[in-house]
Amino acid sequence: MAVGVTVFGRDAEPNEAERAENAGRLPPAASTVPGAAVGTGRETAATVSDAPSTAPSGPTAPPASYRLDAPLVSQLPEFYNGCEIASLAMLTRFLGLPYTKFDLVARMPVDPTEPVYDASGGIAVWGDPNRGFVGDVTGRKKGYSIYSRPLAQVLDNLYPAGARDLTGASFAEIERSIAAGRPVVVWTTASYAPTDDWTMWKTKDGIPIIATFSIHAVLVVGYDERFVYVNDPLTAQKAAKAEKSAFILAWEQLGRQALTAN
Repeated sequence: MAVGVTVFGRDAEPNEAERAENAGRLPPAASTVPGAAVGTGRETAATVSDAPSTAPSGPTAPPASYRLDAPLVSQLPEFYNGCEIASLAMLTRFLGLPYTKFDLVARMPVDPTEPVYDASGGIAVWGDPNRGFVGDVTGRKKGYSIYSRPLAQVLDNLYPAGARDLTGASFAEIERSIAAGRPVVVWTTASYAPTDDWTMWKTKDGIPIIATFSIHAVLVVGYDERFVYVNDPLTAQKAAKAEKSAFILAWEQLGRQALTAN
């Protein structure tokens, strides 16, 4: 992720179902996308010496296609903004853990910062989703998101083998996890396609949060050459089919966030 800038977003207003109509939009400029390069001033030139005669082999390529059967959990009606926690509930049920979405919400980290608005009605100050859920998960008030790092803490505290945060990894790593029997919670958009609808606020500590209210989290349960298959907690569709290239572009916009279990 880009140093000092956090880029993601949430289903608040309009809601995720309405944002699903925004498929096919272009991603924002590279400078606003998670993972955009930020110079540290400490870059050094690489040198090569005593190189081995045989290069080490890379990770094993995942199978061309794979599909898992994971339970479906809807975020509705109780958690209008709860796609992340409902997706985690699907993963915990798949793992055989006896926790409901209500149990997980009770354990979910929260950033209690209330939104502060500017003169034009936009959000000037709000919470940090890297610390906990921002806003109201029920939808009674404005709600936003929780990101992979604090959500991983919930799974770490419940599953003996611990969480595996795949944020920043390649999509092939997600496919390898699925082929190894572990579905993956992934942050994308409600349309499973890139968006150009972005906004920004600062946390109370002055950290800029660049966000899209099109954000959505799903449980990826399968893939093949052309499609990704997801359990969608908003539409309550099991193994819903998403066009793979567009899905990956949206996932990249949202910081390549992904979470599974060891």
